[in-house]
Amino acid sequence: MTPIFAMVIFNNVVLEVQMEYINQTYDQERALYGIKNAVIDNCRFDGPADGESALKEASDFEARNCYMNLRYPFWHVTNAKISNTVMTENCRAALWYDKGVEISDCKLGGIKALRECEEISLKNSTVKSPEFIWKCRNLNIENVTIEESEYPFFEVTDAKIKNLTMKGKYSFQYGNNIEIVDSHFDTKDAFWHTKNVTVKDSIIKGEYLGWYSENLTLINCKIIGTQPFCYCKNLILENCEMEDCDLSFERSSVQATVKGKIVSVKNPLSGKITADDIGQIIFEDEIVDKSKTQILIR
Repeated sequence: MTPIFAMVIFNNVVLEVQMEYINQTYDQERALYGIKNAVIDNCRFDGPADGESALKEASDFEARNCYMNLRYPFWHVTNAKISNTVMTENCRAALWYDKGVEISDCKLGGIKALRECEEISLKNSTVKSPEFIWKCRNLNIENVTIEESEYPFFEVTDAKIKNLTMKGKYSFQYGNNIEIVDSHFDTKDAFWHTKNVTVKDSIIKGEYLGWYSENLTLINCKIIGTQPFCYCKNLILENCEMEDCDLSFERSSVQATVKGKIVSVKNPLSGKITADDIGQIIFEDEIVDKSKTQILIR
């Protein structure tokens, strides 16, 4: 279908030509392939032709108020804004290999919604996507709810996250240089093999938190679940709460100040652990040298 052309003219000189696609339905393969300087408004990508890759290789465009029900719509996209748009369960692998994309007020429902992208902003949106955000870098996430996901944020690098509510499994594995504030996670096996991650003013519920991490720091956080922080290097907890946390800190180097009770501590490698109460302290002489760890009960 023919787009509308909008021109900006000053002193009889055309400064900008913009294509506008409004109130249209597209179902063919690569329907808007490679478009530039465009607005796509209130369009549906759906229909019997079941075409893929609607906006592949597109750049410098804004998509708003759209309905995406076909696969792979935004691959190899550069400099785009996507807002008030629904990507359904059928919209698989929606954004791959993109750079400079702002996503706001959207619903992302298909599996593998973001992969190998950089300079991505995601705000005020809802996500239900297994394997969400893999191998992406330079991320800004704010006011987002992940209703369900497995392995979200896998191998993510250089991310700033604020007010993220997430339910899932195996989150943030192998991530690097991540800052998280004011968030609430219900997730098992989070932060495994991460490096240089800081979490502030957040709640993390889930078993086996932070195993094999390096330079993981939690400040003013609440931690809930069995066997947290095992095999960690340079682990720091500042003014945190630990609920139902048994067999904590096994084979970890740790500096921790904890409000309230730790159910049990087992075989920390080194450092200092301070808490109001510790139900059980386990040191196995054949495994660790307990003289390398100082444990203080206030």
